[in-house]
Amino acid sequence: MDPPRGILYKTTVESTTLQQRTFHTTTLAGSKRPHADDAGSGDQPSAAQRAMQFQRASTIGRELPALTASTIEAIDSDSAARTSEYSQRRAVPATPTSVVDRSLSLSFPRYGLPDSLVNNLKALGIKDIYPWQKQCLLGPGLLNGTKNLVYSAPTGGGKSLVADILMLKRVLEDSDSKALLVLPYVALVQEKVRWLRNIVHGLRRKLPNNDTSEKEQGSLWQRRADEDTVRVVGFFGGGKVRATWSDFDIGVCTFEKANTLINTAINECTITKLRSVVLDELHMVDDDHRGYLMELIATKLLSLGHEVQIIGMSATLQNIDLLSRWLNAHTYCTFYRPVPIEEHLVHEGNIYPASSTSGLLKTASQLASGPNSSQIQSQPVRIIQPSPHKEFKDPVLNAVVALATETARSGFGALVFYGCESNARLISRALRNTCSLDSTMLEKRLDFLADLRSLSTGLDPNLAETVPSGVAFHHAGLTTEERDLIANAYDNGVLKILTATCSLAAGINLPARRVILHNARMGRDLIGPSMLRQMRGRAGRKGKDEIGETYLCCRKDDLKDVVELMHAELPQISSGLTTDRHRIQRALLEVVAIRLANSRDTILDYIQRTLLNLSTAPDIIEAHVESSLRDLTEMGFIQSESDLYTATQLGKAVVASSLEPEDGAFVHREMQRALRAFVMDGEMHVLYMFTPVHDLSVVINWQVFRSEMERLDDSGLRVMTFLGLKPTQVNKMAQGGNLKETTPEEKETARIYRRFYLALQLRDICNEMPVHMVSRKYDVPRGAVQTLAQTCQGFAAGSECNFRIEVIYDAQRAMSAILDHFSDRLNAGAKSDLLALAKVTFIKSRTARVFYENGFKTVAAIANADPKELVPVLMQAQPSKVRLKSKDEQKYEEKLLAKAKIIADSANRLWQMEMMQQVYEE
Repeated sequence: MDPPRGILYKTTVESTTLQQRTFHTTTLAGSKRPHADDAGSGDQPSAAQRAMQFQRASTIGRELPALTASTIEAIDSDSAARTSEYSQRRAVPATPTSVVDRSLSLSFPRYGLPDSLVNNLKALGIKDIYPWQKQCLLGPGLLNGTKNLVYSAPTGGGKSLVADILMLKRVLEDSDSKALLVLPYVALVQEKVRWLRNIVHGLRRKLPNNDTSEKEQGSLWQRRADEDTVRVVGFFGGGKVRATWSDFDIGVCTFEKANTLINTAINECTITKLRSVVLDELHMVDDDHRGYLMELIATKLLSLGHEVQIIGMSATLQNIDLLSRWLNAHTYCTFYRPVPIEEHLVHEGNIYPASSTSGLLKTASQLASGPNSSQIQSQPVRIIQPSPHKEFKDPVLNAVVALATETARSGFGALVFYGCESNARLISRALRNTCSLDSTMLEKRLDFLADLRSLSTGLDPNLAETVPSGVAFHHAGLTTEERDLIANAYDNGVLKILTATCSLAAGINLPARRVILHNARMGRDLIGPSMLRQMRGRAGRKGKDEIGETYLCCRKDDLKDVVELMHAELPQISSGLTTDRHRIQRALLEVVAIRLANSRDTILDYIQRTLLNLSTAPDIIEAHVESSLRDLTEMGFIQSESDLYTATQLGKAVVASSLEPEDGAFVHREMQRALRAFVMDGEMHVLYMFTPVHDLSVVINWQVFRSEMERLDDSGLRVMTFLGLKPTQVNKMAQGGNLKETTPEEKETARIYRRFYLALQLRDICNEMPVHMVSRKYDVPRGAVQTLAQTCQGFAAGSECNFRIEVIYDAQRAMSAILDHFSDRLNAGAKSDLLALAKVTFIKSRTARVFYENGFKTVAAIANADPKELVPVLMQAQPSKVRLKSKDEQKYEEKLLAKAKIIADSANRLWQMEMMQQVYEE
């Protein structure tokens, strides 16, 4: 029996359930497409029953019982029927008019976009632009690139398209033009690279001279076949190949990579090719952890004096005028969202309407004055009934599960922030007996489970439990491959509920019909206004929904804090150069090392172009500059003579390595120690030397540390002695002692302990221990282990290696080969005898060892094998064994056969290259 509902009020989810219909809107590229699960027949087995096929043998028979989500009842039809700011808009979609605005078409002549680009955008679903985008693009000096731009638009409002158009115009104007798009996260870089490559597909740039002379035709050096195309390349992490301007036309970079590219270009005098720089998430400029690099990038570009258009954008910019004065930019601000959002506050099981931010503030304020207050005007429109299950005694958790299951039953997607794995498991248990799936959706979820299981880390038991119900979780503790598969499955409608950490809000583009915030805190701290807006902005995206819904589930004790949070304005943007981290030191060292400033006057001129100059008093700035120059001189990074500053060899190495001055000084001391005594009869000292020096907030499990220390051979123990690490201290810590970090000496010693603990993890990875086993052994998330391996690989093979070997210590160049060798081992996750096999696609670590032990010891052996012969080897290489029914086993073998064909093709290409090399050498 359906629960009683109000006469007039129904949520959008309920309406869809009752009317058995879905919304169909024009698809916008990059947005999630609608997916509706057709009701399956009663003969179909439940997802929970099919999930048993993918459980470990040890868990068979231990399945947790299903739960029932609480019902949600409407009680106040009058409140529900009140007019909101979006109601008239839904009732009257548009005012009838006979006027057609031709300037909303991308083919409008004033935009000057080539037909091929317009057609590519149309193919991706972008046929017209919004009125605010037109007004922004037609701002003074923007289309011709003579004026910078800073603008703000809500998440999902189409702000990225404006920057894309302006950036592409600069790149297409000149065949030598380059552009940089700067993003905060690797996942965003990867997503943007895919998007831009689709946009520029087939575009051709006019070369400076199309007439090829007879001399050029007969020359050995011919133009590249792709010289007139637009090449989009992503830059993140470390690598052996040094990126140059000739490698790309549009570089999509993280903060760190963009800063390094610009430093190199200025130093090599090739910066004049750069015509456009886009700074996304500009509100992070005052973050002294990473965002401050945007201030360094923009200030250096402003100091150059040549034409480069700087475009800054964000959804959460408060003092945009300050940024406009800093960048000498045109500003534009809009609050337009193509999909309206209905906001709600959930408190003690009551759902209060808040169609606008002001409404939500009013509701929270009324509740704060007391539930029985006569001043309360906003009454709940729906009530979440208490649950009989002990798991749902917490009203906030009960509300989260009830709202999530209601969304999934209606065929829509929901994002649940915070709680992550625990929330996902409870929601899946509540959906286990209520989801009626057709065979197609069920097969898709089983295929998704098979894809997860085929990864080198195997199938996570919690995902094995939640995925059959259409629920998964997404956080940094998962590996990159797991996160990508989960994001794609959610985007394709295979998953309906995704629980996530706050990093997803500012990370990849995964919109949802309903966004549910489990509590207003992140750990013990209250979330900030910017993060709250980011998370709420994920609700409802164009092409997916006609409306979005957000639910902020508030604890009783946090109501006052929530009221303050809702009343809080977005934080004012300020410079991050003068925080406790002394980022101004890096700013000054960089401009001296790349010769952008070499005297006190030019240094002060550079400082005057910073955001710091507009947000801090002059006397404070002068004091910071003086102390920073003095500290850099004392550390040996710069030297002064006749009021002229030059960077020392050590200082240039720090800048070339993209290290902080403090980290560079630490590496210098470590290298000096290594020169006095380096242990070459083992691998621990080498692994320690290219363990990252950055503060990774490593938490040491001292019991594990002690256990591994006791297993070290004589070589490893000598390394500990040379590093100043004491076994007695490790034993003391394992027994509950505290590691003092009061004095600078104590802080450096603690840093060495943390690096050595990470080096122990790297040792296991290099010796073919799978990532998930390293994760379990050291009690760290497997995603953190994978990130460590990737970071260390770049640290060993990239510019940091140059810092320690090639730049500073010419006598130690022989060590460079050793570091390269261990970098290859770290990439392969294997010992030396497997490095050749590890070059083959999909063959790494344990898989390479299984191939080797089964007789496939060379690339040629794999290349000459039938793919069917490789399937049993791949099955043997799986990290865990599960029970499969015959049908699912056949499907799984088909997946492995497809994988085997890719392996064989990769081995054939490598083998052909080896044969060609041998012929060339002969």
